[in-house]
Amino acid sequence: MYLKVHRSPAGDEVVAVCDRELMNTTLSGNEVEIRITGSFYGTELATPEEVSSALSRAENANLMGERTVALAVEMGLLSRSACLMFGDVPHAQLFRI
Repeated sequence: MYLKVHRSPAGDEVVAVCDRELMNTTLSGNEVEIRITGSFYGTELATPEEVSSALSRAENANLMGERTVALAVEMGLLSRSACLMFGDVPHAQLFRI
């Protein structure tokens, strides 16, 4: 999985994670097109343990792909029914308030 943590000057963070095979692809669905690029999801591969660690402290996360979403479901962060589907690719956004 690719992992990137975006940090704002105010200290807010967005954790972006996507499945490896989705990098540099474009997905369409629900009249929306999503380009999956390294500028948002990162250019370094991360282990499931590294992704779990980042997600466990994330206040905001953007998740794309079967394995990425399955890991978040396994961690109890979301349910599969909360995902949007782009073809057969699940997408979820998490927000902690």
